[in-house]
Amino acid sequence: MLSQYYLTQRYFIFNNLSNLQPVTSSALNADMSKALPFVKAPAGTVGYVGDVGFDPLGFSEYFDMKWLREAEIKHGRASMLATLGFVAQEFLTLPGYQHVDDSNLAPTVVGASAMLQIVAWMGVLEFWTNKGNVSMETMFADESRVPGDLGFDPMGFAVGKTQEEKDAMALKEIKNGRLAMLAIGGMIHHNWITGDALF
Repeated sequence: MLSQYYLTQRYFIFNNLSNLQPVTSSALNADMSKALPFVKAPAGTVGYVGDVGFDPLGFSEYFDMKWLREAEIKHGRASMLATLGFVAQEFLTLPGYQHVDDSNLAPTVVGASAMLQIVAWMGVLEFWTNKGNVSMETMFADESRVPGDLGFDPMGFAVGKTQEEKDAMALKEIKNGRLAMLAIGGMIHHNWITGDALF
């Protein structure tokens, strides 16, 4: 009788265990970061393309998300160009300039005036593209302005595309920009640490 009781209890337990489903809560999962699934997603994020809830320093709590997204896109675009330029100057030298093996030394070859021209041109470009609104408080005075959208599409890549296709292109740009930021940082530090050229 005792053995029959244990068998019955065992059958009851195993029968009920087989019907168990993993505990899931869409509300709980929605609150968790995709990048760091063991922490909650930052409250300030707004679901931009490529947003995976990665904000370990909590910038989204203190700064406008549009301004942060604009900064990420601009730094990503600059880093993509910088990565290409950093590698290209290892193999190509413009006439009239001295070739240097360490790309970190290239700014010393062109001189301070050339570097100041770059900084000045970037300031003019920033002022022009934002119609004079260059501070965090005024950059998005026009509520319809989308971060990173400068209306510059000379090749017509976005013409005739659906919103889903545009979002896919934006995601590629974000991911490539993030990778380029890591790449240019890695290449610069490689040259600082080793003192050798990349290739």
